Amino acid sequence: MTEKQSLADKTVLVADDDVEILGLVTRHLRTYDDVRILEASDGEEALKIARREKPHLVVLDVMMPGMTGWEVCRAIREDESLASTKVIMLTGIGERLNEMTSPLYGADEYLDKPFEFGDLDDRIQSALSK
Repeated sequence: MTEKQSLADKTVLVADDDVEILGLVTRHLRTYDDVRILEASDGEEALKIARREKPHLVVLDVMMPGMTGWEVCRAIREDESLASTKVIMLTGIGERLNEMTSPLYGADEYLDKPFEFGDLDDRIQSALSK
């Protein structure tokens, strides 16, 4: 199985209030085969979509208006219907803080902005293999 095939027939939710980052991540994920991509621009919308669509993977920005990515991650972890959903936290708050904080909220992986798409692919593979 190649990296691009690993998301085949899976649903991925990308949530970021920065439209440029949202667009970049979404366009990159479209290079995967047969992936369904959902988008949200804030935490409340992300959680609503996650509960409705039951994505396999959620890529969450930490700092969003209203509900933060960490709060969304915690709500996903507390929702039994989303038990198998994997979460990658994507943030520019600083590597050390992200490393310490994201696992506390139940994130499977984290990645600091700016990032390389190869690193995102690696985090996706790691999260999905857990």
